[in-house]
Amino acid sequence: MSYLEFLEEFGARYLDGSLITLIQAVCSSILAIAIAATMGLMRLSHLWGVRAIATCYVEFFRGTSLLVQLYWIYYVLPLFGVPLDNFTAGILGVGMNLGAYGAELVRGGIQSVPRGQYEAAIALNMSPIGRMRRVIMPQAILNMLPPWGTLLIELLKGTALVSLISVADLMFEAKQINGSTYLSAQAFGTALVIYYIMARLIITPLMRWSETLLSRRMGRA
Repeated sequence: MSYLEFLEEFGARYLDGSLITLIQAVCSSILAIAIAATMGLMRLSHLWGVRAIATCYVEFFRGTSLLVQLYWIYYVLPLFGVPLDNFTAGILGVGMNLGAYGAELVRGGIQSVPRGQYEAAIALNMSPIGRMRRVIMPQAILNMLPPWGTLLIELLKGTALVSLISVADLMFEAKQINGSTYLSAQAFGTALVIYYIMARLIITPLMRWSETLLSRRMGRA
């Protein structure tokens, strides 16, 4: 079977799997960003208890395997009365795991803003919320965008693990096609190219556009 014949026969399945992967990636990204913002701010709290909760969350999800977390969410939580379908379990697992890494990016981005910016905002009699919203966060977000681009690419690749809980994503389809044809080079090579295209032509341009737009608004362009 030539590669063109291979694509003609299995192309539709790759497209279906790619769509599921994109949906998983988008939903997981939204969850990860929300968790990262919350836990990153909690890590900077002056209250010891708040910092402790955020630290425990970050260390737990960074220190354990994403695959094991997916298995726990999908197979173990139902034993405690929390049944989840595999699609939702995949989103929760990937989003919560990458959100822990993102929390450190948020914390580092905020701490990277020069101290003088805080002092200037205080001198202008801004409230703590006003300082954070109008002065600190815009600069912190600009500092965070490059590493967030890398993290989102890692998140996209991490969604491949949801195939192990039977989510019919790109990797699941590639494994099914390989199992029926034994054409490993074509099956997994096609998946590899599609993952690269998603990262290179979707995530990277989006993050660069966001960085350019925010830089212009802040007068740094």
